[in-house]
Amino acid sequence: MRFGSVDDVERALEESSYLPDRGLATSIFLSLEMRRPLLLEGEAGVGKTEVGKTLASLLGAELIRLQCYEGIDAGQALYEWDYARQLLYARALQAGEIDPSSRVEELYGPEFLLERPLLRAIRTGSGALLLIDELDRADDEFEAFLLEVLSDYAVTLPELGTIAADEPPAVVITSNRTRELHDALKRRCLYHWIDFPDLEREVEIIRLRVPGVSEQLARSVAVTVARLRGLELVKRPGVAEAIDWAQALDVLGASSADGDEARQTLGWAVKNHEDLARAEAALGD
Repeated sequence: MRFGSVDDVERALEESSYLPDRGLATSIFLSLEMRRPLLLEGEAGVGKTEVGKTLASLLGAELIRLQCYEGIDAGQALYEWDYARQLLYARALQAGEIDPSSRVEELYGPEFLLERPLLRAIRTGSGALLLIDELDRADDEFEAFLLEVLSDYAVTLPELGTIAADEPPAVVITSNRTRELHDALKRRCLYHWIDFPDLEREVEIIRLRVPGVSEQLARSVAVTVARLRGLELVKRPGVAEAIDWAQALDVLGASSADGDEARQTLGWAVKNHEDLARAEAALGD
């Protein structure tokens, strides 16, 4: 599937229960048309990862997700060899259980290669969407390696040579900005900042993602969540938390985000013990 215009992107995302602003829809359209990675930054919970998942579904592409974390290295993101199978194969070969003249695979052949997300995305090419999630958790060295891969969509394996994508996959990179990404990577990408939605949009999102929830409850949750985001919290509640809280209150039959039901379910919106105490105190005023 290809999108003919920004309007097409916006409409398709909305039909998949994701409400983008115009800037995000434009960035997605240009990223796909220009075949450039899309870098999405914003606080946790604003829907960055969901963009990649929804877009993969709309494109009919295989979603290949690389979850970054502290200490991740090139080998963990690219490929490994199945050493256990290689050892068994070598022993069977030495024991004469395999005819050397009839064997097809070598010890360092495709049969024993374990693809990790980057290599799989390169091999799959345009049939894949590569979601590189929370790149800011990785270190500078891994970011430099990733930039090199994204420049040519090719990697060189010492045992197999160079593997390159015939057509590059779609790429979405997310960052919670716990550290600043390097300018070199940003220059390679189209950049878009996703902020928390305004009140009216959040009400619309809640009602879309929680079918049957009343306008009154959705608005009350959105107003209360916006108030919580104004507190000095370790982790401000995101859109996902607002949706979950609205759903929990709806299940309990509550009509607004106050009263006993709201206090009893506040843990759906606030996920830190100290934050919970601050939130309870603020909402009790």
